[in-house]
Amino acid sequence: MTPAEHAQLALLLEVAGTPKPGNVDRDRDFPDLRFEHFLTGAVGSGAGLRAAEADASVGEAFEESVAGMSQQSGGNTQFGALCLLVPLVKATAEKTCSPESASEVVEGTTVEDAVGFYRAFDHVNVFVDDPPEGADEFDVRRGSDAVPAIREAGLTWYDVMELGANEDGIAHEWTSGFERTFEAGERIAELDGSLSGRGARVYLELLAHEPDTLVAKKHGKKTAESVRVRAQEALQEVRKGEPELLHAFSDSLVENGINPGTTADIVAGGLFVALERGIRP
Repeated sequence: MTPAEHAQLALLLEVAGTPKPGNVDRDRDFPDLRFEHFLTGAVGSGAGLRAAEADASVGEAFEESVAGMSQQSGGNTQFGALCLLVPLVKATAEKTCSPESASEVVEGTTVEDAVGFYRAFDHVNVFVDDPPEGADEFDVRRGSDAVPAIREAGLTWYDVMELGANEDGIAHEWTSGFERTFEAGERIAELDGSLSGRGARVYLELLAHEPDTLVAKKHGKKTAESVRVRAQEALQEVRKGEPELLHAFSDSLVENGINPGTTADIVAGGLFVALERGIRP
């Protein structure tokens, strides 16, 4: 399989993993966001991922992948995951699937790549936090309306991600050599069982280790830390062979509208890494 096909498969395996507390999976739909929306989003992203594998720029390929992903009625399904997967696909196609190659790709992005990133927000509604103080003109929620300011300032896509790296888990991956993504891939490779099941297990491990930044943005850092502690408690019980607390934790997050989506995005990236390194379903 090609890197682009591995990226699509990673998206499919990620959403198929269960239980994945607070997220849609093959056993749980939300009223307005369903399992089938994620399947459709993964298929729709294919043209952009194949463009990243070929000769398209990162920003162009990302916008195309998001535009394709958005062709379903559920809204945003995999925007954050594609922020990781598009540069990973390009790095793998050009050189290798490694932190060094991925960093080379993102650090080499241009102003036009940033333009593609901003234009992607025109295709789908993405929850983001307020921009850093003094950076209102670069607010990604403005989408293509912010392009003139981006061009005037000469900001690359990497520059834009640096602005949010302290508060956003995906931006932090870009500026840290995709550290958690590759760690997730290594952990997935170590585990036994189905790949979707391994993805769900690593999701819980990641959530137990570090607060989810999407939860922090939506509900505050105190809630994000509480979710981390509860994930840690659930993980300890799972290791004992007692999954009841995990299912109760999952139900609680859904009831309270808490969605650790950044963690799921990193798992999708980790599944891609594992696939590229020879792990097979």
